Amino acid sequence: MESFSDMNYVDLKPVSLKSHPELNERWVQGRIVENPALLGLGDLVVKDQERRQPRAGRLDLLLADLESETRYEVELQLGSTDESHIIRTIEYWDLERRRYPQYDHCAVIVAEGITARFLNVIALFNGYIPIIAIQLRAFEVDGGITLIATTVVDRMTLGTDEEDEVAEPTDRGYWEARGSKATLKLADDLLAMVQEIAPGMQFKYNKFYIGLVKDGIPNNFLICRPLRKYLGVDLKIPRSEELSQRLQDAGIDTLDYARWRAYRVRLESRDFVQNRELLAELVKLAHESSGR
Repeated sequence: MESFSDMNYVDLKPVSLKSHPELNERWVQGRIVENPALLGLGDLVVKDQERRQPRAGRLDLLLADLESETRYEVELQLGSTDESHIIRTIEYWDLERRRYPQYDHCAVIVAEGITARFLNVIALFNGYIPIIAIQLRAFEVDGGITLIATTVVDRMTLGTDEEDEVAEPTDRGYWEARGSKATLKLADDLLAMVQEIAPGMQFKYNKFYIGLVKDGIPNNFLICRPLRKYLGVDLKIPRSEELSQRLQDAGIDTLDYARWRAYRVRLESRDFVQNRELLAELVKLAHESSGR
């Protein structure tokens, strides 16, 4: 058996795609279409290429993760990225998310070179605009060309999740003052549903949300916030078109799933009467999704 020390070392010869006489952006796009995994974004499918944008140009590639319902708006550039490349990528991302708000969207910048200056600019957007920057370099190997992608800026989640905040303990009186006795009573009704499927669960009152705990161990498969006029509830359930439609048909006010990665609903007292069975089902689904 040949040892590693006996193997021939192959030196990779960098190739500039921008100055290459035959290779061009369309060639690079074709390689990604053949194998979207090349970019290192996971098991994606090509939804569209050269996608026409209203009152704008064409989006190079639209990739999709069918499992998470995430879409990636990908813009390619040979050579180093520049201002127009960044602006164009963000513009196309914004157009797509407005046209198809039911999906989670992420902007992807792909270039041969991403300079320190533009790396800093891109990093400023991250956390406000979901954006990924990938350096895609070409190398000559054994008479052929290979492409190697390196993620230099990874995606950060939009906005702030209250669970990521420092869980500063409070008490029931804090939430009664912040919300109302009526909405805190709705929270109690919700806890009763939780205890039917997960006996021993209790509320843990924090500054930004009310979570769940059992035997001192948090299990926030749902969290709630009693406000003045309604009870806000986040349920960690995988998104499905069927469930989204049922919530809409029931008249339950639901915020954007893609942004929060959970069903974020606003409940009023009538929901605990008219939609009690549906609410109990949601609690059960959230508990099952937690795997505990």
